[in-house]
Amino acid sequence: MKFFKSPFSVGVVGILSASHALSYVIHTPPSQVPRSSSVLSHNSAFITYFSSSRQCRTWVYSTNGDANGPSDNEANTDEVNMSSSAAIKWKKQQTELEEQNPSAAPKKRIAIVGGGWGGWGAAKAICESRENVEVILLDALPDPTGKTPFLSKTGKPVEAGTRGFWKDYPNINSLCAELGLKESDVFTPFTNSSFYSPDGLEATAPVFSEGKIPEMNLPFLNQLSGKTFPLLPSPLGQVLATFPLFERIPLQDRASMIGLLIATVDCLGNDVKVQEKYDRMSAQDLFILFGLSERLVEDFIKPTLLVGLFKPPEELSALVVMELLYYYALAHQDSFDVRWIKNGTVSDSLIAPLATYLQEDHGLIVKGGSFVSKISLDEDNSKTSIEYKTRDGTVTTLDVDGIVLALNGKGMASVMESSPDLSQYSTFSKAASLKNGIDVISTRIWLDRYIKTRTPANVFSRFDALRGSGGTFFMLDQFQADNELDLWGGETPQGSVLACDFYNAGALMSLSDEKIIDILMKDLLPEAVAEFAFAEVKDSWVGKFPGSVSFFSPGSFTRRPPLQGDPNVPNIKFAGDWVRMGEMEHGAKGLCQERAYVSGLQAGNLLLDEIIGKARLYKHPVIPVREDEAQFKAAVALNKRMMKVLPRFWVR
Repeated sequence: MKFFKSPFSVGVVGILSASHALSYVIHTPPSQVPRSSSVLSHNSAFITYFSSSRQCRTWVYSTNGDANGPSDNEANTDEVNMSSSAAIKWKKQQTELEEQNPSAAPKKRIAIVGGGWGGWGAAKAICESRENVEVILLDALPDPTGKTPFLSKTGKPVEAGTRGFWKDYPNINSLCAELGLKESDVFTPFTNSSFYSPDGLEATAPVFSEGKIPEMNLPFLNQLSGKTFPLLPSPLGQVLATFPLFERIPLQDRASMIGLLIATVDCLGNDVKVQEKYDRMSAQDLFILFGLSERLVEDFIKPTLLVGLFKPPEELSALVVMELLYYYALAHQDSFDVRWIKNGTVSDSLIAPLATYLQEDHGLIVKGGSFVSKISLDEDNSKTSIEYKTRDGTVTTLDVDGIVLALNGKGMASVMESSPDLSQYSTFSKAASLKNGIDVISTRIWLDRYIKTRTPANVFSRFDALRGSGGTFFMLDQFQADNELDLWGGETPQGSVLACDFYNAGALMSLSDEKIIDILMKDLLPEAVAEFAFAEVKDSWVGKFPGSVSFFSPGSFTRRPPLQGDPNVPNIKFAGDWVRMGEMEHGAKGLCQERAYVSGLQAGNLLLDEIIGKARLYKHPVIPVREDEAQFKAAVALNKRMMKVLPRFWVR
């Protein structure tokens, strides 16, 4: 292993090794420091919906050295080894001194409420800070670490929802590397998706980054069939790549999408005041104003929103819809490329290794089965106490110096109901007013035969049996072909295993589990793929999750909690996909695992700035998504000049 020196260490070869040790301790990212134990658990598990560019560091590890001779950086190998050894020795001495000195400053205690992506992101940022802190994560799940599998009554693994990982998830991708996980072991390849309606196949979403130009019976263009699709400016690349993949929606209807592009440039390219105006409008009203055809909306955009933001356009904020469509589909040609978990679940593949690392290497304390019921403040709001109840009824009060609230609207409302010290402030009471989340139903079906489908990921569109909900079905036996035995809970695999999910599922929540499976097997799946009509259900599971997902309704923007918290209570920060990030806004948008995780990293950094100080040595980096393309920037600049003289009459 080689070490490359940063600019901080160039030219100071003669500095004492203790200085190198200090540089090593300060600048090396904690998750990359060699560890004595790297055991990473991979058990099946269940979780509710969690739903930076790298800073320069003094030492950067490399295993790709030139085997034929030393590089410039290898000239001081002995010095580096000495520095590394001195760093370890220095750190050990500091630990011993702290243990021997009982009068040393007591640790700051920080509580993280919520074990979703936001909570785990905050835990990572705080644990890796090298500050004198004790970190406690509380969650209602019996085991939020993902190490305990959630099983059906017959012992088969199940999960609340099937979640994809899109192209622009740089921080979650970085997390894999930091935990020593190969992305090819965690995720499937990027995968096509199919959209089905009562009329049959409506459209196919291609894999833009790996796709081939399909056969086109058009003059000159047919010569390009089968060749790798070139990377083109957005949205030109998307238009050309999907041109032959819409089976039924006419070209003139698809062309009406141009109106949405104009609105997106105006909204996302402007300040927060303009965005608040768009937020007060429903997406449906926006589509009408900007001339999107009814067929395009009903047959494609609406089904997409029902499985992307879990509500139809008439119930969604126009701002959030444009953020979602830009991030996932318009920013870059390959923005919509998506992959899935290759073995097991999100919990056992990603959360469990992260939890193990934070617990074993940083002393994170995890309290599962803990329902936070009350948060109180002292007279000057500098100290906070948390009251929580465990499953056996025991009530415990925990005094803390800071809190990260990584809850959804429903959880926030539950805590605020008995926390008058917080609810007196508008930030907390407004957040609690968003308690009406979206109902979700997850199912898993084990069949007696294998069903071949065009794609492993699929969307239901416009079926009456959906009763207004959005629907998806995923062929887990295709995603996890090497994991079939585990999918069947150790039983001999007999056929396909499906994960079918319903979003905005209020009209289905009152149905029995048997009726829900019956609707899938008789009214939905055979309409998409005829072979399902001949399959027999060997086993099934249904999970209902009322109000479990954030709802971005028109006018909700100003009620969503800011990442920074309330200025009157500076030692409480917020995390989750629904928070407003302000000046720290990240490119990941909507109901997005990347956004939730990034919000946690940022909340952890902000909280430590508040209770430790902004001059502290290490802040967890946040990797931005790819930069906007030149044509979008140019359109934004042109729009701003035009809007100086033209009225924005369509928003208020």
